[in-house]
Amino acid sequence: MIAVSAFVIFKFVFVPVVINGMSMEPTYHNGGLTFINRLVYLARVPKRGEVVAIRTSGLEIMYMKRVVALPGETLAIDNGVVKINGVPIDEPYVHDRSATWQVTPVKLSGSEYYVIGDNRSVEESQHLFGRVARERIVGRALW
Repeated sequence: MIAVSAFVIFKFVFVPVVINGMSMEPTYHNGGLTFINRLVYLARVPKRGEVVAIRTSGLEIMYMKRVVALPGETLAIDNGVVKINGVPIDEPYVHDRSATWQVTPVKLSGSEYYVIGDNRSVEESQHLFGRVARERIVGRALW
């Protein structure tokens, strides 16, 4: 019974994820481990500031990124500062903005989120970030 419960919990509820890469540093480090809560978004939608797992073709490979813009909002990045509807947002998790990213205003649809990694010290061409459809968000990182 314990083995079956553990299998169900770690296969369908709390999916273990090994971090590969440095796009979420300093919050998550390359080689680290976290769990993705797959049930949290059954009861509510993702919120700004949450770290989410985004599926690519399945659950074997997922990207972890932070939600910075919500459906219907307009996002821009000016000299590394994220602005929502023209207003800079507070991002205490970003420790280094030495790469001054520039993104022209992007209006999100009613089912899109804008996600980005915490590590803004490298050029934007070195990151995968941008719009993501709600149905591709698997869940929220636990810690």
